[in-house]
Amino acid sequence: MSDQPTLLLPDWPAPTTVGALVTSRETGPSQGPYAAFNPALHVGDDPATVARCRASLSEQVGDGRPLLWLDQVHGAAVAQDFRPSHAEQPPQADAAVAFDDRHACVILTADCLPVFFCDWRGTRVGLAHAGWRGLAGGVLEASIAALGCPPDELMAWLGPAISNAQFEVGREVREAFVALQPAAESAFEPSPYRLGHYMADLYKLARLRLERLGVAHVSGGHFCTACEGRFYSHRRDNGVTGRMASMIWIR
Repeated sequence: MSDQPTLLLPDWPAPTTVGALVTSRETGPSQGPYAAFNPALHVGDDPATVARCRASLSEQVGDGRPLLWLDQVHGAAVAQDFRPSHAEQPPQADAAVAFDDRHACVILTADCLPVFFCDWRGTRVGLAHAGWRGLAGGVLEASIAALGCPPDELMAWLGPAISNAQFEVGREVREAFVALQPAAESAFEPSPYRLGHYMADLYKLARLRLERLGVAHVSGGHFCTACEGRFYSHRRDNGVTGRMASMIWIR
């Protein structure tokens, strides 16, 4: 069986110096609930198969540079460099940036929102793992600050995440966002399933935050991981599933 994943490429006007991709679960060596391309070590999959998937991702970058994997904790810390120790102990962070070709940034998702960043010159790139906790906790703000250039010189692409039609949350989630940004109220609709719950639009929440921060161009945001079988979904699959890898690098 081929180790090569089926890839989704961002549809954004990034410079040619920027490489970016998202893996799907359509093809690859993973088996069972992790089929068919799972690069995540922490979900219970066979470590040897995960290693094959990760080696395939290294081939996608193609120049031997390290991939900066993260220990994701739904926070707002940003990793800004790669150290040899990171190969065994990834940094605890939910975003990463790169300003040269010394490493590629990687995050893992299965319903949370991957947010890709680059500047218009293609000299700075970044990637944020933005579930609702990360969004509320400031991961987009921290990522933009780490990129170190004016927000109006950045573009963003919103990758595969769960849609509002499938993402039911409690009242406390809505209140957390509205307290930070009153306009966020428009990203929540009463749930048709449970009283006192809401259907949350991660894409709209991210767009509202990016707009407030002054990011010049935002695209993407038309997927649903829970609806589309080509993606892993933690919620749809009751927590037993793989992860998609989102990657960005400077060529």
